[in-house]
Amino acid sequence: QVQLVESGGGLVQAGGSLRLSCAASGRTFSSYVMGWFRQAPGKEREFVASSTWSGGNALYADSVKGRFTISRDNAKNPVYLQLNSLKHADPAVYYCTARAVVAANAYWGQGTQVAVSS
Repeated sequence: QVQLVESGGGLVQAGGSLRLSCAASGRTFSSYVMGWFRQAPGKEREFVASSTWSGGNALYADSVKGRFTISRDNAKNPVYLQLNSLKHADPAVYYCTARAVVAANAYWGQGTQVAVSS
């Protein structure tokens, strides 16, 4: 059974940084696309970033390009999302996803909350 567990969320000042982690278990993810989505109160869930399990083919939403980085250390399991230069538009629950390359549906984690203070 696939499990995705996010961690690393919290409260940070505007302009600050956080690193989110997603620990994935339950199968081999070498043929999976790993992603991050977010959902703010009253808004629809939106795509943030994605990459292959090896960290290649990284894609980013325009709103986070140049500030957020998706990565994974090949020696370790977690998929990371580095959040830099956080803005007041970034607070949301951030979700990790895993989707097999040939599949339409993805697995989702439970989310981790990111908040930004003035």
